[in-house]
Amino acid sequence: MKPRIDQSGEPSWHNVWSLLRLRYLTVLIILAIAGGLAYRMLAPPAVSAQAERSGRRGGGAGGPPIPVSASPVKQRDINVKLNKLLGTVTPLAVVSIKTQIAGRLISVDFKEGQTVKKGDMLAQIDPRPYQFALDQAAGQLDRDKATLRNAELDQKRYKTLVAQDSIAVQQLDAQEALVRQLAGTVSADQALVDTARLNLSFCRIVAPIDGRTGLRMVDPGNYIQISDNANIVVISQVKPISVIFTIPEDELPKVAKRMSSGAILPVTAFDRDQSRQLARGKVQVIDNQIDTTTGTVKLRAVFENEDESLFANQFVTLDLLVDTHVQVPTVASAAIQRGAPGTFVYLIGEDGIVSVRPVKLGQSDGDWFEVNEGLNVGDVVVTDGLDRLKEGAKVIPHIETGADAKTPDSKDPDPARTGDRPHRKRDKLGDKAGDKPGDSAPAQP
Repeated sequence: MKPRIDQSGEPSWHNVWSLLRLRYLTVLIILAIAGGLAYRMLAPPAVSAQAERSGRRGGGAGGPPIPVSASPVKQRDINVKLNKLLGTVTPLAVVSIKTQIAGRLISVDFKEGQTVKKGDMLAQIDPRPYQFALDQAAGQLDRDKATLRNAELDQKRYKTLVAQDSIAVQQLDAQEALVRQLAGTVSADQALVDTARLNLSFCRIVAPIDGRTGLRMVDPGNYIQISDNANIVVISQVKPISVIFTIPEDELPKVAKRMSSGAILPVTAFDRDQSRQLARGKVQVIDNQIDTTTGTVKLRAVFENEDESLFANQFVTLDLLVDTHVQVPTVASAAIQRGAPGTFVYLIGEDGIVSVRPVKLGQSDGDWFEVNEGLNVGDVVVTDGLDRLKEGAKVIPHIETGADAKTPDSKDPDPARTGDRPHRKRDKLGDKAGDKPGDSAPAQP
């Protein structure tokens, strides 16, 4: 690039300085690029931020020990339960009270919702027509009894006269037939009296069972009869009361085995959302067939229901205690991890180094799992701080007691005791840089 020439034929000094600045700038850019390339080629490889975070999170050899919460494997009783079973409260007896005779209802002697005992008076039908019918039948019976007695006396006289050969034997035979005929009439009259007396007793309507009355369906003054569709009232037995519920057919063998051995299977009833316990009872009977449409079988549980917390046709959820495994090794559910090795825990050695230990679990009971294989009583496993661990990491364990044992729903340990707060802050920074928090799969050794 050449400087422009002005009208006098001399080069312009402004153009000359512009040309020099451009050349100097170009040289500086070239030197900067060359220096950067030389630094990348000659400098040692830098540790990436991801690797640095992995070192902090992994707690590998040479890294600082990681504060964690831990819990020992202990012997406990594990309850084998079937939870959240759906059931309906069903009275053991429901009786519809209807009249057995026709007549005018003159009184109702119960209150709606009243608890009644067997034999208590419920209602009264006008008894006068039935009393008159009883009196008439009784009078006819007395008349026919008198006629029979007279015929029996004549029969006795005829026997004497026949023995004296004073009358013909045929007359005695006729008298004996008359006596038998009158005896039949007396028997028929007695049946009429008993029927009239029974109808009279039906005028008093009494409770056939202990229970609670429902709403009154018929008011006093109405003429009621046997053919009426309406009931006077319905009585439901509420003490005791039962709950019909279902269990999967796959669970039937162990339940049936326990029942056949004579064991009592406790049942706890809760309200619909399981926020309140209603009653405790026991299984009474298992149905004799499986419902093929649902693959379930029905069971009946009986509850004393002294406080009447269970109501007929109420929907409830149940917990059924099938069995209890006594004093078996258990581990806190917070320690259970699932990943590439399957189900595993982080086992803390005596030197404070953690190792991945595969385990086989049995029944669960709340926050505890039964350990069938992989751990022994007294082993210490990590329950909190698992997201920062890998095979061979060194830890500072805080051993939890029964009062502060870590569960999945419990809060983090006190940072003043474990020093866990700074690590959690670094985890958050690492998460923003691309880490995946909560990844519990262990690093391969």
